[in-house]
Amino acid sequence: MRILHVYKDYYPILGGIENHVRSLAEGQAAAGRSVTVLVTSLTRQTEEVELNGVRVVKAARLATVASTPLSLALPLWLRDLPADIAHLHFPYPVGEVSLWLAGRARRTVITYHSDVVRQAGLLRVYRPLMRHLLRRADRILATSPQYAVSSPYLRENADRVTVVPLGIDLAPFLTTDAAGRTAMRSRYGTPLLLFMGRLRYYKGLHVLLHALALVPQARLVVAGSGPLGDEWQALAGRLGLAERVHFIGDVSDADQRSLYQAADVYVLPATHRSEAFGVALVEAMASGAPVITTEIGTGTSYVNQHGVTGLVTPPDDPPALAQAIRDLLADPDRRRRMGDAARARAQAEFDRPTMLARVEAVYQDVLKH
Repeated sequence: MRILHVYKDYYPILGGIENHVRSLAEGQAAAGRSVTVLVTSLTRQTEEVELNGVRVVKAARLATVASTPLSLALPLWLRDLPADIAHLHFPYPVGEVSLWLAGRARRTVITYHSDVVRQAGLLRVYRPLMRHLLRRADRILATSPQYAVSSPYLRENADRVTVVPLGIDLAPFLTTDAAGRTAMRSRYGTPLLLFMGRLRYYKGLHVLLHALALVPQARLVVAGSGPLGDEWQALAGRLGLAERVHFIGDVSDADQRSLYQAADVYVLPATHRSEAFGVALVEAMASGAPVITTEIGTGTSYVNQHGVTGLVTPPDDPPALAQAIRDLLADPDRRRRMGDAARARAQAEFDRPTMLARVEAVYQDVLKH
Protein backbone atom coordinates (compact mmCIF):
# COMPACT_ATOMS: atom_id res chain seq x y z
CA MET A 1 0.00 0.00 0.00
CA ARG A 2 1.30 3.45 -0.93
CA ILE A 3 0.37 6.12 1.62
CA LEU A 4 0.79 9.86 1.13
CA HIS A 5 0.38 12.18 4.12
CA VAL A 6 -0.17 15.88 3.38
CA TYR A 7 0.29 18.69 5.89
CA LYS A 8 2.15 21.99 6.20
CA ASP A 9 5.16 21.03 8.39
CA TYR A 10 7.06 17.97 9.56
CA TYR A 11 9.87 17.11 11.93
CA PRO A 12 12.10 18.81 13.07
CA ILE A 13 9.22 21.30 13.34
CA LEU A 14 7.46 20.32 16.57
CA GLY A 15 3.75 20.62 17.24
CA GLY A 16 0.75 18.48 18.04
CA ILE A 17 -0.21 17.65 14.46
CA GLU A 18 3.39 17.48 13.27
CA ASN A 19 4.19 14.98 16.02
CA HIS A 20 1.11 12.94 15.14
CA VAL A 21 1.93 12.80 11.43
CA ARG A 22 5.45 11.67 12.20
CA SER A 23 4.30 8.99 14.62
CA LEU A 24 1.71 7.70 12.16
CA ALA A 25 4.03 7.77 9.15
CA GLU A 26 6.93 6.06 10.91
CA GLY A 27 4.64 3.41 12.36
CA GLN A 28 3.19 2.67 8.94
CA ALA A 29 6.65 2.51 7.38
CA ALA A 30 7.79 0.10 10.08
CA ALA A 31 4.81 -2.09 9.18
CA GLY A 32 6.07 -2.34 5.60
CA ARG A 33 3.98 0.35 3.92
CA SER A 34 5.43 2.73 1.34
CA VAL A 35 5.01 6.08 3.07
CA THR A 36 5.62 9.59 1.74
CA VAL A 37 4.96 12.81 3.64
CA LEU A 38 4.40 15.96 1.56
CA VAL A 39 4.80 19.26 3.40
CA THR A 40 6.29 22.69 2.74
CA SER A 41 9.93 23.65 3.07
CA LEU A 42 11.07 26.44 5.33
CA THR A 43 12.84 27.94 2.31
CA ARG A 44 12.15 28.55 -1.38
CA GLN A 45 13.96 25.36 -2.23
CA THR A 46 12.36 21.93 -2.40
CA GLU A 47 14.06 19.28 -0.25
CA GLU A 48 13.78 15.50 -0.23
CA VAL A 49 14.99 13.41 2.70
CA GLU A 50 14.37 9.98 4.20
CA LEU A 51 13.71 9.80 7.92
CA ASN A 52 13.20 6.45 9.66
CA GLY A 53 11.89 4.81 6.52
CA VAL A 54 9.64 7.71 5.52
CA ARG A 55 10.22 9.70 2.33
CA VAL A 56 9.72 13.37 3.20
CA VAL A 57 9.19 15.88 0.40
CA LYS A 58 9.34 19.51 1.51
CA ALA A 59 7.94 21.58 -1.35
CA ALA A 60 9.37 25.06 -1.88
CA ARG A 61 7.58 27.69 0.20
CA LEU A 62 6.49 30.89 -1.51
CA ALA A 63 5.36 32.79 1.59
CA THR A 64 3.54 32.41 4.90
CA VAL A 65 0.17 34.11 5.40
CA ALA A 66 -1.86 33.86 8.64
CA SER A 67 0.39 31.02 9.85
CA THR A 68 -0.33 29.16 6.60
CA PRO A 69 2.62 28.24 4.34
CA LEU A 70 1.90 28.92 0.66
CA SER A 71 3.54 26.71 -1.94
CA LEU A 72 3.04 26.60 -5.70
CA ALA A 73 5.21 23.50 -5.82
CA LEU A 74 3.04 21.46 -3.47
CA PRO A 75 0.18 20.75 -5.93
CA LEU A 76 2.72 19.84 -8.60
CA TRP A 77 4.28 17.29 -6.29
CA LEU A 78 0.86 16.03 -5.30
CA ARG A 79 0.08 15.39 -8.95
CA ASP A 80 3.26 13.38 -9.42
CA LEU A 81 3.24 11.29 -6.24
CA PRO A 82 1.30 8.05 -6.76
CA ALA A 83 -0.70 6.82 -3.78
CA ASP A 84 -3.39 4.37 -2.84
CA ILE A 85 -4.32 6.56 0.13
CA ALA A 86 -3.88 10.32 0.34
CA HIS A 87 -4.20 11.20 4.02
CA LEU A 88 -4.73 14.91 4.68
CA HIS A 89 -4.41 16.50 8.09
CA PHE A 90 -6.99 19.26 8.45
CA PRO A 91 -6.86 22.23 8.73
CA TYR A 92 -4.36 23.14 6.03
CA PRO A 93 -6.23 24.87 3.17
CA VAL A 94 -3.29 24.75 0.76
CA GLY A 95 -3.06 20.98 1.07
CA GLU A 96 -6.80 20.50 0.77
CA VAL A 97 -7.14 22.73 -2.30
CA SER A 98 -4.06 21.13 -3.85
CA LEU A 99 -5.61 17.69 -3.48
CA TRP A 100 -8.81 18.94 -5.11
CA LEU A 101 -6.85 20.41 -8.02
CA ALA A 102 -4.16 17.81 -8.57
CA GLY A 103 -4.66 14.76 -6.38
CA ARG A 104 -4.53 11.36 -8.06
CA ALA A 105 -4.74 8.97 -5.13
CA ARG A 106 -7.23 6.11 -5.28
CA ARG A 107 -8.84 7.13 -2.00
CA THR A 108 -8.77 10.16 0.30
CA VAL A 109 -8.81 10.12 4.09
CA ILE A 110 -8.86 13.32 6.15
CA THR A 111 -7.99 13.51 9.83
CA TYR A 112 -10.05 16.43 11.12
CA HIS A 113 -7.86 17.73 13.91
CA SER A 114 -9.72 20.95 14.68
CA ASP A 115 -12.28 23.45 13.44
CA VAL A 116 -10.92 26.72 12.11
CA VAL A 117 -11.45 28.78 15.28
CA ARG A 118 -9.73 32.15 15.12
CA GLN A 119 -9.40 32.97 11.41
CA ALA A 120 -13.02 34.02 10.98
CA GLY A 121 -12.32 36.10 7.87
CA LEU A 122 -10.49 33.26 6.17
CA LEU A 123 -13.24 30.83 7.12
CA ARG A 124 -15.96 32.96 5.51
CA VAL A 125 -14.10 32.79 2.21
CA TYR A 126 -12.97 29.19 2.53
CA ARG A 127 -16.11 27.60 4.03
CA PRO A 128 -17.91 26.67 0.74
CA LEU A 129 -14.82 25.01 -0.71
CA MET A 130 -14.02 23.35 2.62
CA ARG A 131 -17.48 21.80 2.75
CA HIS A 132 -17.10 20.59 -0.83
CA LEU A 133 -13.74 18.99 -0.06
CA LEU A 134 -15.06 17.28 3.06
CA ARG A 135 -17.97 15.86 1.07
CA ARG A 136 -15.52 14.42 -1.46
CA ALA A 137 -13.43 12.59 1.14
CA ASP A 138 -13.86 8.83 1.29
CA ARG A 139 -13.49 8.90 5.08
CA ILE A 140 -13.07 11.59 7.74
CA LEU A 141 -11.35 10.70 10.99
CA ALA A 142 -12.46 12.55 14.12
CA THR A 143 -10.13 12.28 17.09
CA SER A 144 -12.95 11.93 19.63
CA PRO A 145 -16.71 11.27 19.74
CA GLN A 146 -17.16 14.71 21.32
CA TYR A 147 -15.57 16.49 18.39
CA ALA A 148 -17.56 14.39 15.92
CA VAL A 149 -20.85 15.63 17.36
CA SER A 150 -19.85 19.18 18.32
CA SER A 151 -18.30 20.25 15.02
CA PRO A 152 -20.97 21.37 12.51
CA TYR A 153 -18.77 20.30 9.62
CA LEU A 154 -18.36 16.79 10.97
CA ARG A 155 -22.08 16.51 11.69
CA GLU A 156 -22.77 17.36 8.05
CA ASN A 157 -20.66 14.35 7.02
CA ALA A 158 -21.58 11.98 9.82
CA ASP A 159 -22.09 9.04 7.43
CA ARG A 160 -18.37 9.09 6.58
CA VAL A 161 -16.92 9.98 9.99
CA THR A 162 -14.97 7.38 11.96
CA VAL A 163 -13.58 8.13 15.41
CA VAL A 164 -9.87 7.31 15.71
CA PRO A 165 -8.31 8.84 18.84
CA LEU A 166 -4.70 9.95 18.72
CA GLY A 167 -2.14 7.56 20.12
CA ILE A 168 1.42 7.97 21.36
CA ASP A 169 4.33 5.83 22.50
CA LEU A 170 3.37 5.34 26.14
CA ALA A 171 6.45 3.38 27.23
CA PRO A 172 8.53 6.37 28.43
CA PHE A 173 5.66 7.58 30.62
CA LEU A 174 4.83 4.20 32.12
CA THR A 175 8.34 3.74 33.52
CA THR A 176 8.68 4.83 37.14
CA ASP A 177 11.45 7.32 37.93
CA ALA A 178 11.40 7.64 41.71
CA ALA A 179 14.59 9.70 41.86
CA GLY A 180 13.38 12.17 39.23
CA ARG A 181 10.02 12.51 40.96
CA THR A 182 11.63 13.19 44.31
CA ALA A 183 14.02 15.74 42.82
CA MET A 184 11.22 17.72 41.14
CA ARG A 185 9.06 17.78 44.26
CA SER A 186 12.03 18.93 46.32
CA ARG A 187 12.90 21.64 43.79
CA TYR A 188 9.44 23.13 43.32
CA GLY A 189 7.61 22.26 46.53
CA THR A 190 4.29 20.59 47.27
CA PRO A 191 1.41 20.21 46.74
CA LEU A 192 2.41 20.46 43.09
CA LEU A 193 0.25 21.31 40.10
CA LEU A 194 1.59 20.98 36.56
CA PHE A 195 0.76 22.61 33.24
CA MET A 196 2.77 21.61 30.18
CA GLY A 197 2.37 22.89 26.63
CA ARG A 198 2.58 25.82 24.28
CA LEU A 199 1.64 29.12 25.88
CA ARG A 200 -1.14 30.07 23.48
CA TYR A 201 -4.48 31.77 24.04
CA TYR A 202 -6.61 28.62 23.92
CA LYS A 203 -4.66 26.87 26.68
CA GLY A 204 -6.29 29.16 29.27
CA LEU A 205 -3.33 29.40 31.62
CA HIS A 206 -4.61 32.78 32.85
CA VAL A 207 -7.66 30.97 34.26
CA LEU A 208 -5.41 28.59 36.19
CA LEU A 209 -3.40 31.49 37.59
CA HIS A 210 -6.54 33.21 38.86
CA ALA A 211 -7.68 29.88 40.35
CA LEU A 212 -4.32 29.36 42.04
CA ALA A 213 -4.77 32.66 43.85
CA LEU A 214 -7.73 30.96 45.58
CA VAL A 215 -5.74 27.85 46.58
CA PRO A 216 -3.21 28.81 49.27
CA GLN A 217 0.01 26.81 49.54
CA ALA A 218 -0.30 24.99 46.18
CA ARG A 219 2.63 25.31 43.78
CA LEU A 220 2.45 25.38 39.99
CA VAL A 221 5.08 24.48 37.41
CA VAL A 222 4.49 25.86 33.91
CA ALA A 223 6.63 23.95 31.40
CA GLY A 224 6.64 25.25 27.85
CA SER A 225 7.01 28.43 25.86
CA GLY A 226 4.89 30.49 23.51
CA PRO A 227 3.63 33.91 22.54
CA LEU A 228 1.82 34.58 25.82
CA GLY A 229 4.65 33.52 28.12
CA ASP A 230 5.71 37.01 29.17
CA GLU A 231 2.11 38.19 29.60
CA TRP A 232 1.15 35.26 31.79
CA GLN A 233 4.31 35.51 33.86
CA ALA A 234 3.52 39.18 34.49
CA LEU A 235 -0.03 38.18 35.49
CA ALA A 236 1.36 35.73 38.04
CA GLY A 237 3.35 38.59 39.52
CA ARG A 238 0.34 40.90 39.72
CA LEU A 239 -1.65 38.17 41.47
CA GLY A 240 1.06 37.77 44.09
CA LEU A 241 1.99 34.29 42.87
CA ALA A 242 5.62 34.86 41.91
CA GLU A 243 6.86 32.61 44.74
CA ARG A 244 4.43 29.81 43.94
CA VAL A 245 4.51 29.68 40.12
CA HIS A 246 7.60 28.49 38.28
CA PHE A 247 7.82 29.28 34.56
CA ILE A 248 10.60 26.92 33.45
CA GLY A 249 10.30 27.08 29.66
CA ASP A 250 10.82 24.08 27.41
CA VAL A 251 12.21 21.02 29.15
CA SER A 252 14.06 17.88 28.14
CA ASP A 253 12.21 14.63 27.62
CA ALA A 254 13.67 13.26 30.85
CA ASP A 255 12.59 16.29 32.89
CA GLN A 256 9.17 16.16 31.25
CA ARG A 257 8.64 12.61 32.47
CA SER A 258 9.89 13.46 35.95
CA LEU A 259 7.51 16.41 36.17
CA TYR A 260 4.49 14.34 35.17
CA GLN A 261 5.30 11.83 37.90
CA ALA A 262 5.99 14.55 40.46
CA ALA A 263 2.67 16.33 39.92
CA ASP A 264 -0.14 15.84 42.41
CA VAL A 265 -2.55 17.07 39.72
CA TYR A 266 -2.10 17.90 36.04
CA VAL A 267 -4.29 20.83 34.89
CA LEU A 268 -5.34 21.78 31.34
CA PRO A 269 -7.64 24.83 31.70
CA ALA A 270 -8.43 25.24 27.97
CA THR A 271 -10.88 27.96 26.95
CA HIS A 272 -11.33 27.45 23.18
CA ARG A 273 -12.02 24.58 20.80
CA SER A 274 -8.54 24.94 19.34
CA GLU A 275 -7.58 22.56 22.15
CA ALA A 276 -9.08 19.65 20.28
CA PHE A 277 -7.61 16.63 22.08
CA GLY A 278 -4.77 17.25 24.53
CA VAL A 279 -1.89 14.85 23.93
CA ALA A 280 -0.20 16.16 27.08
CA LEU A 281 -3.22 14.83 28.99
CA VAL A 282 -2.44 11.34 27.71
CA GLU A 283 1.19 11.72 28.76
CA ALA A 284 0.20 12.87 32.23
CA MET A 285 -2.37 10.10 32.61
CA ALA A 286 0.09 7.43 31.48
CA SER A 287 2.42 8.78 34.17
CA GLY A 288 -0.25 8.15 36.79
CA ALA A 289 -1.39 11.71 37.39
CA PRO A 290 -5.06 12.61 37.94
CA VAL A 291 -6.06 15.47 35.65
CA ILE A 292 -8.39 18.45 35.63
CA THR A 293 -9.78 19.72 32.32
CA THR A 294 -12.55 22.04 31.14
CA GLU A 295 -15.71 21.26 29.19
CA ILE A 296 -15.21 22.86 25.77
CA GLY A 297 -16.94 20.19 23.70
CA THR A 298 -13.75 18.61 22.40
CA GLY A 299 -11.65 15.52 22.99
CA THR A 300 -10.32 16.74 26.32
CA SER A 301 -13.56 15.47 27.89
CA TYR A 302 -13.10 12.15 26.11
CA VAL A 303 -9.51 11.66 27.21
CA ASN A 304 -10.33 12.69 30.80
CA GLN A 305 -13.43 11.00 32.20
CA HIS A 306 -15.06 13.13 34.88
CA GLY A 307 -15.04 11.42 38.26
CA VAL A 308 -12.92 8.53 36.98
CA THR A 309 -9.55 9.78 35.71
CA GLY A 310 -9.97 13.32 37.04
CA LEU A 311 -12.41 16.20 37.10
CA VAL A 312 -14.00 18.37 34.40
CA THR A 313 -14.96 21.97 35.21
CA PRO A 314 -16.65 24.77 33.25
CA PRO A 315 -14.25 26.80 31.08
CA ASP A 316 -13.07 30.27 32.05
CA ASP A 317 -14.32 29.82 35.64
CA PRO A 318 -11.49 30.32 38.17
CA PRO A 319 -13.64 29.64 41.28
CA ALA A 320 -14.86 26.32 39.87
CA LEU A 321 -11.35 25.34 38.85
CA ALA A 322 -10.02 26.31 42.27
CA GLN A 323 -12.67 24.16 43.96
CA ALA A 324 -11.74 21.15 41.82
CA ILE A 325 -8.08 21.63 42.71
CA ARG A 326 -8.88 21.91 46.43
CA ASP A 327 -11.07 18.79 46.28
CA LEU A 328 -8.30 16.65 44.79
CA LEU A 329 -5.48 18.05 46.90
CA ALA A 330 -7.51 17.35 50.05
CA ASP A 331 -8.01 13.66 49.21
CA PRO A 332 -4.80 11.66 48.52
CA ASP A 333 -6.67 8.35 48.24
CA ARG A 334 -8.98 9.76 45.59
CA ARG A 335 -5.99 11.15 43.68
CA ARG A 336 -4.33 7.75 43.79
CA ARG A 337 -7.45 5.96 42.52
CA MET A 338 -7.89 8.49 39.73
CA GLY A 339 -4.21 8.27 38.81
CA ASP A 340 -4.44 4.48 38.53
CA ALA A 341 -7.59 4.78 36.40
CA ALA A 342 -5.90 7.44 34.24
CA ARG A 343 -2.96 5.17 33.51
CA ALA A 344 -5.25 2.27 32.67
CA ARG A 345 -7.30 4.43 30.30
CA ALA A 346 -4.19 5.69 28.52
CA GLN A 347 -3.02 2.12 27.98
CA ALA A 348 -6.42 0.93 26.76
CA GLU A 349 -7.27 3.76 24.36
CA PHE A 350 -4.35 6.00 23.48
CA ASP A 351 -1.30 3.88 22.76
CA ARG A 352 0.33 4.08 19.35
CA PRO A 353 -0.19 0.45 18.21
CA THR A 354 -3.94 0.78 18.81
CA MET A 355 -4.06 3.99 16.76
CA LEU A 356 -2.06 2.43 13.93
CA ALA A 357 -4.36 -0.60 13.82
CA ARG A 358 -7.46 1.60 13.73
CA VAL A 359 -6.10 3.74 10.89
CA GLU A 360 -5.06 0.64 8.94
CA ALA A 361 -8.59 -0.73 9.30
CA VAL A 362 -9.99 2.50 7.83
CA TYR A 363 -7.59 2.31 4.88
CA GLN A 364 -8.52 -1.28 4.14
CA ASP A 365 -12.21 -0.46 4.34
CA VAL A 366 -12.12 2.50 1.95
CA LEU A 367 -9.98 0.60 -0.55
CA LYS A 368 -12.68 -2.09 -0.78
CA HIS A 369 -15.20 0.35 -2.22
